[in-house]
Amino acid sequence: MKYDFETIWDRKGKDASAVDIIGKDVTWTKAPKAPQDGFSAIPMWVADMNFATAPTIPQAIIQRAEHPLYGYFATRKEYYDAIIDWHESRNGVTGLTADAIGYENGVLGCVACAVQAFTAPGEKVLIHSPTYIGFTHVFEDTGRVAELSPLKRDEKGVWRMDYEDMDRRLKANGIHLAILCSPHNPCGRVWEREELEKAMEVFRENDCIVVSDEIWSDIVLNGHRHIPTQSISEDARNRTIGIYAPSKTFNLAGLIGSYHIIYNRHLRDRMAHMTSTFHYNDLNLLSMYALMGAYSETGKEWTDELCEVLSKNINYAYDYIEKHFQGVSVAKPDGTYMMFLHCEEFCKKAGLTLDELLEAGWKVGVAWQDGAAFHDEWAVRMNFAVPYSLVVEAMDRLDKYVFNK
Repeated sequence: MKYDFETIWDRKGKDASAVDIIGKDVTWTKAPKAPQDGFSAIPMWVADMNFATAPTIPQAIIQRAEHPLYGYFATRKEYYDAIIDWHESRNGVTGLTADAIGYENGVLGCVACAVQAFTAPGEKVLIHSPTYIGFTHVFEDTGRVAELSPLKRDEKGVWRMDYEDMDRRLKANGIHLAILCSPHNPCGRVWEREELEKAMEVFRENDCIVVSDEIWSDIVLNGHRHIPTQSISEDARNRTIGIYAPSKTFNLAGLIGSYHIIYNRHLRDRMAHMTSTFHYNDLNLLSMYALMGAYSETGKEWTDELCEVLSKNINYAYDYIEKHFQGVSVAKPDGTYMMFLHCEEFCKKAGLTLDELLEAGWKVGVAWQDGAAFHDEWAVRMNFAVPYSLVVEAMDRLDKYVFNK
């Protein structure tokens, strides 16, 4: 490996929620409790990475920060060029122009604007379950209602969309806006072209606008390939709001800097009007330089190595869980660095509640996450974007002290 994915960084006191909130009571989430004496905390809950980012990112930020004026600015042409090149080289996207690209103050900010631009309070929005908890909060905060279409695992244990269920719910509730998570969080599916084609046909037949959250699109494992929803067909291109960011790929969530791709002028104008009414949706100067540093030749090379590292981590953890943790059901992710463990069978045999299982892991420093909020009352979500040595250590602790004690 050319880049360092092995160093165990000390993030304490460096503004990392994944580390500094462990053992504290906060209002916005259920944080893991502090480990008992003798165990260090392994941060495997908040969806950020414990790897140093691509070197061109701090270089770009520092170089710009050395010029001591930070006033009003215009978005650089190089910013748009970097996004266009990234999507062409990574995902085969052609015909993308700067006018289709717009800044978003976070993926959830874009989702919030979309539901307000295209629905009214009290209306339902279709989304698959399990569901990323952030979407749930957006619906609650904006007065919309989530209509959950459950993903189902097939005979091979692979998560699949239920197209008949989607169609029935859209028609029964008069729904005209849906959220698609691609790759899916928390299940880790990288949708195949045929799956996306079928889903987009359902949405077309029901005159449904689609918000496609593709923030995980760069993190694909074991040779899988991300297919942009907008590339499925001309109709998909024109009914979809695609949302992206370098934040998951390069661990830049603290900088804020998402963006949308919207080809349809009507959708674009509606979104622009909605975001402008709040006077908050403006690109940050240093975030612009961070993206340009990320979406570089070095960033491409670094991302390729990252996907190799994460594939190794996920493969080890999946095989270990399958072999050693009886009563735990897990589908091997195609993408993301998260794994969703369904623990109902184990908990019932062991006479444990999910909270008791979570605390057993927390006691020995495995800071995993309550998955019930993702609409699975027996689930645990785990983040494997940590050095490989910590993946091995976490599995060993869970084996000895939790699942086979």
